[in-house]
Amino acid sequence: MSAPAASVMIDDGLPDAIDPLALSLNENPFPPLPAVRSALIRSIDAANRYPEFLPERLRRLIADRIGVGEEQVVLGAGATGVVMQTLHAVTDPGDTIVMTSPTFDGYPIFAQIARLVSTTVPLDEHGHHDLGAMAVAAANARVVVLCRPHNPTGTLEPADEVVRFLHRVPPEVIVVLDEAYIEFVAPQHRIDVRTLVDRFPNVVVVRTFSKAYGLAGLRIGYGLGSTSLIRTLWSKQLPFGMPITSLLAVASSYQAEDQLGQRIRRIADERRHLRTRLSAMGVYSTDAHANFVFLPPRGRPWHEVFADSGLRVRYYADGGARITVGNRASTRAVLSAVAKSRC
Repeated sequence: MSAPAASVMIDDGLPDAIDPLALSLNENPFPPLPAVRSALIRSIDAANRYPEFLPERLRRLIADRIGVGEEQVVLGAGATGVVMQTLHAVTDPGDTIVMTSPTFDGYPIFAQIARLVSTTVPLDEHGHHDLGAMAVAAANARVVVLCRPHNPTGTLEPADEVVRFLHRVPPEVIVVLDEAYIEFVAPQHRIDVRTLVDRFPNVVVVRTFSKAYGLAGLRIGYGLGSTSLIRTLWSKQLPFGMPITSLLAVASSYQAEDQLGQRIRRIADERRHLRTRLSAMGVYSTDAHANFVFLPPRGRPWHEVFADSGLRVRYYADGGARITVGNRASTRAVLSAVAKSRC
């Protein structure tokens, strides 16, 4: 008689859906909205089929929601995919890209992949752009990146200053306006992208469903721009490149935007609570308009403060730290670590 087959435990390698200590990647602390979860479960039955050759239906869905023509939308694997698509479409090796320091970790990597030369412009002491210096640098560049809100500081440059900056950038220079966190910005501070891309045909506005929408694992991003610029980017659209889950997830997210708005408000409230408590402890943070707070280096480097806390926080070379806003347990863990470091 043969021995019974031994059961095999498989480690699926998936991260915990809710981890109060995972505060380094600006992930949404909430699992997918119920309607989105249901749509994703239904999509399993079609996993044996290819998605659209090119994501025309998803393109049309996003265009209709934003209020632009579908020929003004390009899709990518998250905002990072759209940025890489842009660089491949409009640059040649050796071209210059202008970015701030610090900036989103991806941009130096993208520049290296595209074999571009990076010119960096330091932020000021409060985490804001020096738009004048960036405009000067842009005169000798092919691409310039402006994050609004900025990553990692969360700061927001006024709309009129952004427009003045764009007027100073030569029309042949492509401006990547990174709006990955725009859903966390109060409506009165947002820029009308429809008017913007009509006025500045060299601008591509990059957005994602990874942050506010909480779909980071599905890798869905999009870019908005003038018809002529997007035509160039669309020529690099990868066939079968957007998963079959993308259309269902986005459609369900749009249909559940009231619930999504409630979650965004909860995250914003928790961000304000965290900043208020840190301020009461004498800790300065930048005026963030996203789902994170940024702690500039002030005295002791932050990696030492959080070293034994178990918290996973994003650190920067100058000693600063970016902390994702999680749930109340996450906030308590951050405040506890800061309090202990002051004892």
